[in-house]
Amino acid sequence: MPDDAVNSDPLGSFHFSLEVGPITGYFTEVSGLGSESEVIDHKIMAEGAKSTIIRKIPGRLKWGDITLKRGITSNMDMWTWRKQVEDGNVAAARTNGTITMYNQALEAKASWTFTAGWPSKITGPSIKSDANELGVEEITIVHEGIKRVT
Repeated sequence: MPDDAVNSDPLGSFHFSLEVGPITGYFTEVSGLGSESEVIDHKIMAEGAKSTIIRKIPGRLKWGDITLKRGITSNMDMWTWRKQVEDGNVAAARTNGTITMYNQALEAKASWTFTAGWPSKITGPSIKSDANELGVEEITIVHEGIKRVT
């Protein structure tokens, strides 16, 4: 008999998955999937020229932090991963991972891989007794490189 908890999971509301080692989490919002180069102004004064030419050249490559958000669940995997860092075991927490984007039919449509990532921040929901929104948790992952693979 199939696992009813897995089969009844409302995956239609999820749009992104995060896989890091044996952990898989589903998220509704992701940001920080990209890279940026610092820009260096290189001034050139041609012989006999009356003005300076400024060339823009790429400098150091930087990657932004990845931020993922989801409705809070009973699953503690992301909190356990963050606890490794809090306990000073960053080497164990540092891992490669994959973020996959799904369409409404739950078909994988795009994916990114990151290198040597670890959770620098995790937050639980803002709790108000008179609110009627879902509780949202957020995790921030720092890493040493990201690339789009599909």
